[in-house]
Amino acid sequence: MMIPRIGNKVWLVVATLLCLSGVARSAQADDGVVIDVSGAKRSSYPLAIPVGVDSDAAAAKEVADVASFDMSVAGFFKVLDPKSFLADLAAEKLSIEPQKWKDVGAFGVMKFQVTASGDGVVFDVKLYEVSKGATASLAKTYRGKRKDLRKLVHMWCNEMVKFYTNEAGFFGSKIAFTVKSKKGSAIYAMDFDGANPYGVSRNESTNILPAWSNGGAIAYTSFMRGSADLYLASGGGGRPKRLSAQKGMNTGASFSPDGSQIALTLSKDGNPEIYIIKASDGTVVRRITNNKAIDTSPAWSPDGSRIAFVSDREGGPQIFVVSASGGEAKRLSFNGSYNTTPTWSPKKGANIIAYTTRDGGTYDIVTLDLDSKKMVRVTQNEGSNEEPSFSPNGRVIAFARSGGGSGVYIANADGTGKATKVWSGSATGVDWGPAPSE
Repeated sequence: MMIPRIGNKVWLVVATLLCLSGVARSAQADDGVVIDVSGAKRSSYPLAIPVGVDSDAAAAKEVADVASFDMSVAGFFKVLDPKSFLADLAAEKLSIEPQKWKDVGAFGVMKFQVTASGDGVVFDVKLYEVSKGATASLAKTYRGKRKDLRKLVHMWCNEMVKFYTNEAGFFGSKIAFTVKSKKGSAIYAMDFDGANPYGVSRNESTNILPAWSNGGAIAYTSFMRGSADLYLASGGGGRPKRLSAQKGMNTGASFSPDGSQIALTLSKDGNPEIYIIKASDGTVVRRITNNKAIDTSPAWSPDGSRIAFVSDREGGPQIFVVSASGGEAKRLSFNGSYNTTPTWSPKKGANIIAYTTRDGGTYDIVTLDLDSKKMVRVTQNEGSNEEPSFSPNGRVIAFARSGGGSGVYIANADGTGKATKVWSGSATGVDWGPAPSE
């Protein structure tokens, strides 16, 4: 069997195998929510994050850098430039002088102190709403290992997002992706912000299309035994278990919401079709599609009732949806002649997919509200962008960009703001993992 060329196009991988926001501030509601995230017209909430005083200098800088990044990509906040601050930070310590922060336009101020001793660290932190004066609205103390300081800061930033919006944050989650290696390609994972990258697949073969389970395991297709088989590994890497080794291709895994089943493409009967297998042992549960066209890239809806997939049954590749129990498929995408790699928003109450489109000269990421039919462009005029994956709260999308500035990027799912690069290099098969554990 020929080894496929690994590039940015999942559709081309399959074909080769066959040859073988902003936010509106509102008055604080009864439930404590400060930011109304449902408004159509929104502006970002100004948040100040000064470097902590009376702190270990290196640790304090790390806290400020991590918190500033987290809150700037959350989709709701504008992190203010520290050069604009007027307050006497040494005199304020963990408190604030409200007028000084009002004068620079801050609505919220995060003040912290971090003490490192040996391999341990204590992180004291407070959040102030400037309009409410010098009484902290939220305060926490975290203790842990110095090496885990980033994790503690992510936990605190999730607390801030929860306080302001009553939505869970995604800080501390991970992203998996495929990178080229000397003899093929490898599966990597990293913190969502690009920190701590590590190899998941540990062989010298071709490994593609990682998919997280809600329990933190990763399924991926590997040619380590010469054929396109599906493997399951711990999210931290290690020895994988071969889960599906049907004749032909075993690709494009998508876990059911409860993690018990996997939708994938099998060509065991001669044509690529969507099947469902057991996540425990790879036993085929049922066949979902039955069409002479290529059916691939399944994506399970958050409620488990539907599966989106890609098919060329009406010409070029387009997005279709079918019941998870099988039946007639319905076409969803109608813009352009090339639409692939669907993924569902996990946001509660949403009925939205994101996908790769080529309705112009390059590949871009769009979202489509299946109820209103509204399409939003997440990327445009910035390289070739493919393979979107939503953050655990549905507010941000990760994707791969090729060409100038190639790498893994994250961007607001509502199309506002600029995309942020979190990893540099040639990447494909991006998949965002589950929400971080508390």
